[in-house]
Amino acid sequence: MSTEPDPAESTRNTGPGTADGEDGVRATESGDDTPATDSTTGEDTADGAAEAGTGEAGPAGESTGDDSPAVEVTAEEGTDTPGADPAAAQVTEAQAELAAQKQERERIERRKAEKAGPIAAGTKLSGKAADLLAAVRAVEGGAKPAAGVFDEPEPAPRRPAPEPVRHPRPVAAEAAAPPAPAPDAVEAVRRVLADGGAPESLAPQVAAGLGEGAEDVLREDPWQLLRVAGMRPEQADGFARALLGPECAPDDERRGRAVTVWLLEQAALAGHTALELPALTAALAQRSVPDADAAVQSTLAEGEALAFQDALEEPGAAPAVAEGAQEEDDEEAARPVRVLVGLERYALAEESLADALARIVNSLSKEAPPQWEPAAASGSAAELVRAVAGHGLVLHTGGEAARAEPAALLTAARAQGLRAVAACHTSDGRHRFAALLAGTAPDGADDSVVTLPGLLSGAEGPGRDADGALALDLLVLLDAPQLDVESAAMVAESLPDGARLVLSGDPAVLWSAGPGRVFGDLLAARVCPQVASRTPDPGPLGELVSGLGVGELNQVEAPGKEIVIVPVRDAGEAVHRTVQLVADSVPRAFGFAPGQTVVITPGHGGAAGTRALNAALKERLNPGPGRFGGFDPGDLVVHSPAAGRAVPGRVEKADAEGLHLSCAGGPVVVPRERVEQSVRHGWALTAHQAVGSRWPAAVVVLPGDAAQTLSRPWVYTAFGRAERHLSVVHGVEQALPRAVAEVPAKPRTTRLPLLLRTLVPPAG
Repeated sequence: MSTEPDPAESTRNTGPGTADGEDGVRATESGDDTPATDSTTGEDTADGAAEAGTGEAGPAGESTGDDSPAVEVTAEEGTDTPGADPAAAQVTEAQAELAAQKQERERIERRKAEKAGPIAAGTKLSGKAADLLAAVRAVEGGAKPAAGVFDEPEPAPRRPAPEPVRHPRPVAAEAAAPPAPAPDAVEAVRRVLADGGAPESLAPQVAAGLGEGAEDVLREDPWQLLRVAGMRPEQADGFARALLGPECAPDDERRGRAVTVWLLEQAALAGHTALELPALTAALAQRSVPDADAAVQSTLAEGEALAFQDALEEPGAAPAVAEGAQEEDDEEAARPVRVLVGLERYALAEESLADALARIVNSLSKEAPPQWEPAAASGSAAELVRAVAGHGLVLHTGGEAARAEPAALLTAARAQGLRAVAACHTSDGRHRFAALLAGTAPDGADDSVVTLPGLLSGAEGPGRDADGALALDLLVLLDAPQLDVESAAMVAESLPDGARLVLSGDPAVLWSAGPGRVFGDLLAARVCPQVASRTPDPGPLGELVSGLGVGELNQVEAPGKEIVIVPVRDAGEAVHRTVQLVADSVPRAFGFAPGQTVVITPGHGGAAGTRALNAALKERLNPGPGRFGGFDPGDLVVHSPAAGRAVPGRVEKADAEGLHLSCAGGPVVVPRERVEQSVRHGWALTAHQAVGSRWPAAVVVLPGDAAQTLSRPWVYTAFGRAERHLSVVHGVEQALPRAVAEVPAKPRTTRLPLLLRTLVPPAG
């Protein structure tokens, strides 16, 4: 690696050049082996209200609660939650409640009947855990729990409040955008917002998020404003004070329920599928909810969240075999448990995923497995083929070069006459994987390589059989760490009995933008064979990234200027040097057009975030007035058709239909009303937006205020987006090596490993 302290320095052969002089790329050798990484705003920060037009906007008034939560629920990039469909509230509140309770009771009874044995769930609990279990069972039976279930004084009589709108679970990879609310409904909401001192510009979002009768919902329960993406408790508190006057109080039951649901939603944005009960009650206390236990109880009773009690295995303890009913009861009573509370959609998705994976593992024929002969495959590629021949579920780990091994597997399976398909998360990944297959069109035109959204929606791939299952014998899913729990559940539930599933990916990259940690949980559960690739990524970039994966930031020789370090003093200089690299230095040294170089920075905000960098790059590379929502023909953009998805593209034109984009998957027309929420400039991305794709060159921007946001997965992901050249605009000094060595991924609370262990025996 090399550094470039001065553009006037003469060119050296010891590192990639990034200077701005007219003599081409300039670089000087540096003894510092620490390229820099993140920025101030942080990759793990949600896009927030400012990006969607909701965050500027706090209602007037002070918060009734403390702003510092007791549990970390910072959202990861790309997880904005779309508003609920206004058509969801077409039935009466009573009918909706009865239907929801009936459906949940039927599901619970069905799941109980399917279980082969009793659920190991601490039936002899004591204290809060036992009380909460009693409350949950009361709700499951159709009755509300006793008022004293938490051994606390009976709460004050409830004020009447309408049933909140429930967000439906998505049924496809990319749900269609909800229809725009009626103008009269928006106007009615606008009047309520004005009465409460909230910005009237929020009216379309509130009307879409709360559905029919949104104005009445807000007047009866002002804290329902928290259902709108980007709203915070202090904003809802100010709104409630303006509407309710003296009746507004921190101990209002409606406030406790709304803040509980909001905390669970924030936890989902941060990747958790549930929160442990002590963490949730502590966070409620930090938000000035006087009786946190009562707030959780009320939320469970209203069906806005579900509670679970999971038995925990003692560390290092082997499972004991019960010799009688009494011994089994004693063992169950002695086992430690944890009580979790989560939103229904994620909790049930995780259970559905565990059931579907168990079915995949157990439905494969127990007869002698077929003998597949991997053509020209050896080493870990042949090991992968043999593992898939005899097992329904197989995990494969490795970097970019290791993708050749799933390609060999797909070739061998298709040679056996099996209906086999590989699915990637991005169109770029699809093109790169298709290029590895012999006899396959580079664009995957024969449908042997598809994108995951296209496969699930039916737009790509073999389609579905008469039973609604995918017409497949083998599905190889690349970029598996990007699977969130809902997408993974849809994939597993869509496979027919007897089909094989291979999840392949690099476990060192950033986890999914949505809740869950599916690939990591499966690796930890050890319920199926795991094949680790022994194929290293080549060249100086491969050597650098491989070291990052094990926590080492190594000095790497880069004679072809594959890696260069550009030291900067502040964010302003970082923006200046980045524009210089993309527009001048990299094109001169390597011949890459500006569109072939991606800029990666830790977050959207800040002096060197994506907004600032995109503004500077647009001014230099494609200046224009932004005639259509800030965009002009030729602008590089990122289209987000669904939460957590980022599709790079280019603006072609704009007309009455909307903004016309040219994306890797084909032309896209974004309606006018969706442009602000789903399209951003795309010269600079966050690492979460870039994961799953690669570019000929990458410029990673690490201003000094990013030091606290750096982590090993972020650095690994950002540096790994470059195929031939990496420039690091370095302003974090020693924070980079410390992050690589000492800051792993933030833990996520999930239930999948425990659920799998109860359904699938450990792999040998």
